[in-house]
Amino acid sequence: MFDKHIEYSFVEPDSYPVIKAIGYAPLSAQPGESESQKMLMALKVSKLEAYRELAEQVYGQSLSADMTVKGAIAQNDGLKSQVKGLIRGARVVKSYAVGDTYTTELELDMKRVHDLYITQVKPRKVKRVTYY
Repeated sequence: MFDKHIEYSFVEPDSYPVIKAIGYAPLSAQPGESESQKMLMALKVSKLEAYRELAEQVYGQSLSADMTVKGAIAQNDGLKSQVKGLIRGARVVKSYAVGDTYTTELELDMKRVHDLYITQVKPRKVKRVTYY
């Protein structure tokens, strides 16, 4: 019977990219009774759009299409797009209005994402095994 001691080391990539995304929302098209309410809604929508764009860059976009043909003539043609993912560690770089459009810029530093991942999952590889 042997006792053993295992040492682990963490694996870290050589470099970390920074992913950027921009979301837009029209001010005048937002629901609300006052300009302040419309601005707050546009701020929220532009932020959500920026997060959606980040999710597209990180996870990709799922596309599905269908078409109905009858007598060699297209009857119905449809395309559906879907993005699904979880974004952690993104930060708002800035939010501002340009004319009738509200804009939010986000940044996702993959070093920060890696640090968040390490604290939760703790991935590791065996560094050394010592038998006694």
